[in-house]
Amino acid sequence: MALSSADILAVAKGVAPGCTSTEHHGDLTIHVGKAELLDVLAELRDNPAMRFDQLLDVSAIDWARPGDRFEVVYFLYSIPNATHMRLKVGVREDAPSVPTAVGIYESANWYERETYDMYGIIFDGHPDLRRFFMPEDFMDEDGTPLYPLRKDFPLMGIPGSLPLPPKD
Repeated sequence: MALSSADILAVAKGVAPGCTSTEHHGDLTIHVGKAELLDVLAELRDNPAMRFDQLLDVSAIDWARPGDRFEVVYFLYSIPNATHMRLKVGVREDAPSVPTAVGIYESANWYERETYDMYGIIFDGHPDLRRFFMPEDFMDEDGTPLYPLRKDFPLMGIPGSLPLPPKD
């Protein structure tokens, strides 16, 4: 039996009273602050009525805006209730970090590493936070690390790194 959005939100608000939600095409997204993130994830997993026992993915969105430039997105699934949901937390560009969820969902290990590698968001307390796809020395000429899924990454890649196909 699928859970209602109102029931999920009520459980989240019990832990993080300031959280908000949005729905799009019937898919629930709950927005929480960094400070409440781990408490909400643990409650959604451990609450007998919710049982969000699978973390399907962790990713990020680069909105390229002032303030919370990024959002880290957690995709959760409850097997017993056959229910999907998303949990989002805003992340500032000048402090791109959130606490790691590895202690709650072991699968977060790889997903957080991938998100770090592609967006440069640091997961505080992660047991092995290092690049996943890109080499550790993936930087521009002045030594600034590069993150390929950020909006400010060069669309044509790094000049001189790979030859471009000839124009016909």
